Order: sequence, then C-alpha cells, then structure tokens
Amino acid sequence: MRRQREAIEKQDVTQMITAPKRKDDQIPFDLPINREIIFSSHKNLYKKRIERRQRSLLNTLSFIKPFLDQGEEIFLITTGCSPVSFSERFWTGLNVFQMKCSLLIFTNKRIFHVPTTKHHLYRDSIAHFFYADCSSLRIKRLTMIVRYKNGRREKFHHIAVREEKKLKVLLKSIPLAGTAGSTQGRVHLCPRCTEELEEAKFICGNCNLEFKNKDRARKISILYPGGGYFYTRHPFLGIADAAMEIILLGMLVLSLIGNLKGIKYSEWGLLIFPIALAFEKALTVYHSNNLVNEYIPKEKEIKGITGCKDKD
Repeated sequence: MRRQREAIEKQDVTQMITAPKRKDDQIPFDLPINREIIFSSHKNLYKKRIERRQRSLLNTLSFIKPFLDQGEEIFLITTGCSPVSFSERFWTGLNVFQMKCSLLIFTNKRIFHVPTTKHHLYRDSIAHFFYADCSSLRIKRLTMIVRYKNGRREKFHHIAVREEKKLKVLLKSIPLAGTAGSTQGRVHLCPRCTEELEEAKFICGNCNLEFKNKDRARKISILYPGGGYFYTRHPFLGIADAAMEIILLGMLVLSLIGNLKGIKYSEWGLLIFPIALAFEKALTVYHSNNLVNEYIPKEKEIKGITGCKDKD
C-alpha cells in the first residue's frame, strides 16, 4: 500500500508539471521556479501542504524578479533570522530575533537573504551570496551555518521547522565548486539598480541611491527618545524605548526637585537615573548602528531603474 501511495504521489507531480496551467496555477509575479523541487518534500514527493506554504511565501516576493539572472530558478523559500552577534544577543536578549526577521531564497546559483518585518514584509533591503563562495553549508538545530572560502562564518538562526528536512537534503545536493566572487561572502545589493554595494559605504556607486548611515543614527539616538529605532524604521521598538527614556528623565527631574527641597535619599536618584538614562541611550545607539548595516534606503519608496544591470 505504501508503494502504491508513493507511486500515486509521484504521478501527481508529473501531472502537475506537464499539465497546462490553470488560472489558479499561476505563479505570483511570474517568477521562475523549479516545480519539482519547490513543491516536494525531502523525499522528493509532492505535498499539497508544501505547495500552499511555498505559494504563500512566493506572494511576498514581488521585489525579487529584477535580481534574478537569466536561467536562474527558485528552489525553495524559508523564514529565518539574520546573523546575530554574541554581543547583540547579550544586550538585547530574545527580542533581537524580532528585530532580525528575514527570508532566505534558495536558487540554483545562490542564496538571497532578505531582512523583513516580523510579518515577512520587504524592507527594501536584500543581500546575496553564491554557493561557489561557500566552503560548507549545513543545517543544525534550525540554524544554517555558512562557512565562506574567505574564512568567515555566519549563522542564520530560527530556520522554519517546515523547511528544515528539505533544506538538509537540498544543501547536500548543491555543489559548492566553481569560481568564487571577489568578496567571497554575503554582499548587500542596491534595491533600485540591483548592483552590489560596497561594505560600510552607504551610497550606491552605480545609481547614487543613499542609505541610512551610522553617524545620523547615533545623533538621532542621542537627541530624541527612541530616535534610533524610528530612524531605522522599527516604530514599535521606538515607542517602547521612548517611553522608557521619558520615564527615566521624569524620575531624574523628580529627584532633582526632591534634592532641592531637602527630601531624604533624593540625591541617590541624581546618581542612579542619569546612569540608567545614559545606558539606555547607549543601547539605542548600539542597536541602530547594527540595524543600518542592513542598508536601509533613505527613500521610503524605491522604483527600479531599467538598464542598470545587464543579465547574463
């Protein structure tokens, strides 16, 4: 019975691939996908629930087509978390994973890393790295561990459980041979012209699109309550941080008034609350500086420029 069931499922895959497209069978945004891989399980068997899941993720990729080369196909999409340093986890705790939500798009050539909102909405930020740039790629405990040929290593945490087994099989089947790129690692792309961006340079050398930078993030974080989070387009974190800073500032003012009136122990507030406020500001500066490394454009709406990149 089991063999019969597997044979029927394999037949369903063949019928799905060869049958003429129905209206409800259209791929969102006319994206090039490999149907045999993207809609199958880790055992290469077609599963309807997998198709529903992948179609749901495909619906979030309205931006990706200009970044794909000719002949490039999407193999799989999953959710995850952008690489997080130890210091970020130490100072932020589990909230850092809410700040670092992302999509990972696996093609026949490379992996796209797309920082998103917690609802997986595009934030006009995208990076990529080629399989040829990697010395190893593996999945361990819902974490994708990437070792680049330049010696660097990155971890993408919180890989979705629904794609874990499939990814283990897929990554083992993809050859890492080939000529590595000049950077041999993960590189951010311009969301307007799709060209690679230079590290630590917050302007596109091809189309001059400007991105939010660390100097501005630091100044706004110091001057305004929650300013760094608002600057990097994390409004909920900005509201929470602003509320905390206002409370600390209010307690400092009350301590000052109490000290002038001679209230006992009020001088302790003049010591504790300035330190706490300075620490809160320092954390905001630290987080905002890390967030601008995702290359967030200054413009809220990005329109692609035709003719900026010739596809191979």
